[in-house]
Amino acid sequence: MAWWRRRRRYDYSDFYPRSVPIEAKGGIKAQAKRGEFAESWWAKRWIEVLEGFDIGARLHRGRSYARSGQVLSIDLQAGGVTAQVQGSRPKPYSVKIKVKTMKEAERAKLMRAISQQAIFAAKLLAGEMPKDVESALTGAGMSLFPERLNDLDTQCSCPDWSNPCKHIAAVYYLLGEEFDRDPFLIFKLRGVEREHLTAGLGRAQAAAEEAQVTTAVDKSEAAGEPLDATPAAFWHGADFPTGWLGEVHIPPMAAALPRRLGAFPFWRGADRFLDAITPAYSSASLHAQRRLLGEE
Repeated sequence: MAWWRRRRRYDYSDFYPRSVPIEAKGGIKAQAKRGEFAESWWAKRWIEVLEGFDIGARLHRGRSYARSGQVLSIDLQAGGVTAQVQGSRPKPYSVKIKVKTMKEAERAKLMRAISQQAIFAAKLLAGEMPKDVESALTGAGMSLFPERLNDLDTQCSCPDWSNPCKHIAAVYYLLGEEFDRDPFLIFKLRGVEREHLTAGLGRAQAAAEEAQVTTAVDKSEAAGEPLDATPAAFWHGADFPTGWLGEVHIPPMAAALPRRLGAFPFWRGADRFLDAITPAYSSASLHAQRRLLGEE
């Protein structure tokens, strides 16, 4: 039975030799091989919380763990995250990160703050966290991100008394990349599910669009091209006109749809997801172009 100790927030790395983790198989690997972990402003804000802990060498080791795939699993639910991290001992360490969830009154206040501006709903429904939403929530006396160290309750079953330890730090970094992919997970962590949020945002956006409508056009009265009265022409159609396909060319951006969908959730491959799949799209585009032009 795993025992838990709530760590004091100090760094004891000067007193203990650096341990070497056991190589993990099939772990979650960070998409960022070097440099910063997060790209979007909201994911960077999450990373700032971690880096504000001033945990010294454990910050670097946490990055190394995240990039080498030492984190075996991550489960994000309302109010917290549980994870398994392979360390220097045969049994993986258990990590828990608890975040204070919003109460019902706070969730209602959140919806009012976001729905006041249609651009908030439009951007969130498009998978982007509007930057002004943070100031809007601050004006309503709320905060989307943890503001203090005490806003987070972190635990790890490893023997390191420092808090956060390198195992917790590795999970933090991978969460930052996951927030990059899906900003709704930040709301979920605070207890606001995507379905509840999108339903409210959808109503707000629909109301805004309805308010902008000033005239209604009856399209049924618009004159259209008459149909051919010949039954044979109707049922059998006609030959396709020359050049009906338009200009045949390779798309300027390969794998446009996967790029729009974003990174694969908690990707475990050695290469970045888009780096691995883009060559297949490029090859398929070239093959399709040759087929359409009759070169194959």
